Amino acid sequence: MTVIDFSAFIGRLATASGETILPFFRTSLSIDDKSKTREFDPVTEADRAAEAVMRRLIKANFPQHGIVGEEFGNEREDADYVWVLDPIDGTKSFIGGFPIWGTLIALLHKGVPVYGMMHQPFIGERFSGDNGSAIYKGPSGERRLQVRRCASLSEATTYTTSPLLMNERDRAIFSRIEKGARLSRYGGDCYSYCMLAAGHVDLVVETELKPYDIAALIPIVTGAGGVVTTWEGGPAQGGGRIVAAGDARVHEEALKLLNG
Repeated sequence: MTVIDFSAFIGRLATASGETILPFFRTSLSIDDKSKTREFDPVTEADRAAEAVMRRLIKANFPQHGIVGEEFGNEREDADYVWVLDPIDGTKSFIGGFPIWGTLIALLHKGVPVYGMMHQPFIGERFSGDNGSAIYKGPSGERRLQVRRCASLSEATTYTTSPLLMNERDRAIFSRIEKGARLSRYGGDCYSYCMLAAGHVDLVVETELKPYDIAALIPIVTGAGGVVTTWEGGPAQGGGRIVAAGDARVHEEALKLLNG
């Protein structure tokens, strides 16, 4: 099987998860805190229900595949094909009623993300990619995603979800990026990477990501012509400290600042 064989099925996963999540959005839903520290880490009924729906579909159609999910753990991680699921990336925005969240669905082949989708069912947008190309489908139609050229950090718009999510040392390092960038903004979660792929953002810098936070976004960004690595310049699918750029020149400049 090739990744092309899976694209229609990934669309089914997105549709099923979206239909499960939307009845919960902007309602008085219950919220649990998964954190064992002082940092608030919310999870909702919508997160759990959407992941359960996707897991059932995967097991029914591809029982030999592995699954890595935020809410219900990992199964068959050593399988050739592994699905990596984040039912609601941006739960804090979700519980606040802001539509800056999405369902992340990634397919890994022998540990490498080969297809990814971000689905925002409230707005009706889907961003998908296979490392070679990336596509947007939404209210304004369908088009190919393409990063924009940006010669230097001094011309760049950069995003991070929040510096408060970084430890003190990483926050101090990130301040070098902020001082050098033309514009620095906060928020976005998965949307920041999709806006980078669409050519509206130049740089995204994050820390302490889990595999399910980033795996689906890598084929989208790279498919649109961008670069996604760790701060050290290594593969990003394992999570950790991540930097994504639309232009390789900005990526190189950011790595120097982050490791200087």
